[in-house]
Amino acid sequence: MSVLDAPVGGAPDLRPDGDADEGSARQVKSPARSLAELALVLVGVVALSMATGQVDLLIVIACLVVMIMVHELGHFLAAKHGHMKVTEYFLGFGPRLWSFQRGETEYGVKAFPLGGYVKIPGMTNLEEVPPEDEVRTYRQQPFHSRLLVAVAGSAMHFLMAFVLLWVLISWVGLPSDSKVEVQQLVPIAGRPGPAQVAGLQPGDVIVSVDGRQVKGNPDVFIDATRSHADRPETLVVSRDGVERTITVTPADGRTAHETGVKVPAGTAPFGVIGVSLGAPTERMGPVTGLAHTGSDLVHFTWASIVGVAHLFSPAATVQRFGEVTSAKAASQAAANGTRVSSVVGAVQTAKDAVHAGIGDLLIILISINLFVGIFNLFPMLPLDGGHVAIAVYEKVRTGRSKVQYHADVAKLLPYTWAMVAFLGILFATSLLTDLLHPAANPFG
Repeated sequence: MSVLDAPVGGAPDLRPDGDADEGSARQVKSPARSLAELALVLVGVVALSMATGQVDLLIVIACLVVMIMVHELGHFLAAKHGHMKVTEYFLGFGPRLWSFQRGETEYGVKAFPLGGYVKIPGMTNLEEVPPEDEVRTYRQQPFHSRLLVAVAGSAMHFLMAFVLLWVLISWVGLPSDSKVEVQQLVPIAGRPGPAQVAGLQPGDVIVSVDGRQVKGNPDVFIDATRSHADRPETLVVSRDGVERTITVTPADGRTAHETGVKVPAGTAPFGVIGVSLGAPTERMGPVTGLAHTGSDLVHFTWASIVGVAHLFSPAATVQRFGEVTSAKAASQAAANGTRVSSVVGAVQTAKDAVHAGIGDLLIILISINLFVGIFNLFPMLPLDGGHVAIAVYEKVRTGRSKVQYHADVAKLLPYTWAMVAFLGILFATSLLTDLLHPAANPFG
């Protein structure tokens, strides 16, 4: 898990704008010239990554950048839909590196790519806005418009997760939980094993062994094979949709060693045939995949909700400090699925997934999107959920009155800084853990 762009949506409203003094005197390049310059930079980055063998890292960074900016695009489109003024749409924070002006909005990249933001004037009552712009500020819009802007970023993460999951189910495929497949033929004692001699091939799906249905349980096949050392067994396999019957005589693993097979204690013979088993990858049609995408997304989302809830528990905070000081604790947390990854850890895991295959990369990106989407809705500034909570509170206080109530955000600043401190501790502990005790490759 990883907080990719914790300062989203409302974050710019709580910090000073480093470029405010420049005003309108600062010259912004034309869109055509700016895009040409950006294209040259991107070509250079791609060439450098290819020359240094870091294409996988470039792929991961590109995916994260797209996720961040699609999040901000949600805020941008919702604000435009609500007729609010949007002055900036940027990747990164700090000094401007590249930008161009189109209409009333400036688009660009800043020096520190630690997130992204959309600048919407008047996100809180603390911000001073020119009188002529007040009518188009966030705070002057009706409840439904403000709520839409606040939730739009997280909504885009759920949308991205849905699309990625649909692509995974419909076009890439998931391992089947109802079939066992021969994935590789393994030599035994340096020679072709009984499986290869009998004619088994990679991709064969094992239907039954000596009349016993295997289905998705490889132990049925393994147990039957181990009890048939030097005695023939009858396999029914499906190859290209056609069932075939093959007779295999397992060798005794005590005298003919199969690589990767642990010899059990004792002296009793046990059978080996020289195969590596796994689950075949199955794809669904695009239409059928839509229904499964919806149900699977609910499952993934609930798991992410549980993970985020654990993140805020006191026990989890204590645990994170323990992971910094103990490699064993960090490893155990990873095994239990409770370890929180920093951006460094998330990038490394995604890089490992790139090597493992497109399916594993999609699963990692789906998980990141759901986690960030849910985490960002936590009802506390500077997260988007804080703006959701304020909008709901203002709606309740306004009631049927014709005069809209505006919450005094100054009263919330102590809680906001407490949340910022929590995010800082989360960032520091997860980063130190990933640097001091790198997680093992989950796909290796």
